Amino acid sequence: MSKPVILTGLRANNDLHLGNYLGALLPIVELQKAYAGEYQVNLFVPDLHSFTTPIDHSKLYDQTMHNLKIFVATGLNLDDKDSYIYRQSYIPAHSELTVILNCFTYMGELSRMTQFKEKGQGKQGISAGLFDYPVLMAADILLYGAKYVPVGADQTQHVELARDIAIRVNNKFGELFTPPEPENAQIEFANKQQRLRIRDLVNPEKKMSKSDETGKGVIFLGDSPEIASKKIVGSTTDSIGSVNYDYEKQPGISNLLDIFAALSGESIESVISKYKGQSQYGQLKKDVAEVVSKFLSNFQSKLNSVDESALLSKLEYSEKTMNHTANHTLLNVQNAVGLRKE
Repeated sequence: MSKPVILTGLRANNDLHLGNYLGALLPIVELQKAYAGEYQVNLFVPDLHSFTTPIDHSKLYDQTMHNLKIFVATGLNLDDKDSYIYRQSYIPAHSELTVILNCFTYMGELSRMTQFKEKGQGKQGISAGLFDYPVLMAADILLYGAKYVPVGADQTQHVELARDIAIRVNNKFGELFTPPEPENAQIEFANKQQRLRIRDLVNPEKKMSKSDETGKGVIFLGDSPEIASKKIVGSTTDSIGSVNYDYEKQPGISNLLDIFAALSGESIESVISKYKGQSQYGQLKKDVAEVVSKFLSNFQSKLNSVDESALLSKLEYSEKTMNHTANHTLLNVQNAVGLRKE
């Protein structure tokens, strides 16, 4: 690969929501636009990661394809020759390299991963897949020599582990892998993107999440404008009686201001100025409900208009290309560890 690689992805299972759109999908599209011609962008759907926690397996394939269409509706350019869109499970080298890397990863390292502790806390029958998830993620990164891996704060440990594994294997067998950039460089790169952390409408102390079983605090991208409006109107605010942008004291109000700014195209400073000091919250909720309803109507129209044949064509080409790249890396590793002699 002649250009440095940026690798990013989003799990396939569950319906995507407004927080995913503003915090992940839109930044990925902006990333593609910003670095066109300068970087290779690998956008993959980590479908093997999707069942490290329990899911409805009968829906996984269709959900994967649906979420790929959502990427396109968000504005992803399928004609960009430096962008590749592929499904993790369609590149068998991801799985095989994971098995090899497991033998150079320590149990203590994996047991210290925050994501494993949080997702496994208080649960019975935790899968080995959840424990081993960071090694599969390392394979995702190292197969393509990804330089930058834009992730949320909850995933930075995993990128650092991938770097540690790459350096450890290189020290033993020679320069097999290109390690991702260290944490400070990853953070600097990620900070160039505008990633909003949208909060749950019912409990604004936590982020909007696909795992919310009630769905009352989540605006799903498939929600009707009417349902979304009701969720906004019923959102949790406070009893202070004054609109202020203060996540510590007024997280619900601050969240609504961020949503309005992001979807209206106005700057957050302008939105704060418009509503600051108002003693009633009803007008703000009404305005946010209106801008969210308009966004959903437009977005769902774009989603219904996605050219599926163009998407499938891009997938087929990307997966063929990525298989070639991944298999080349895998063969070098197999030779080094004694599985092949070529």
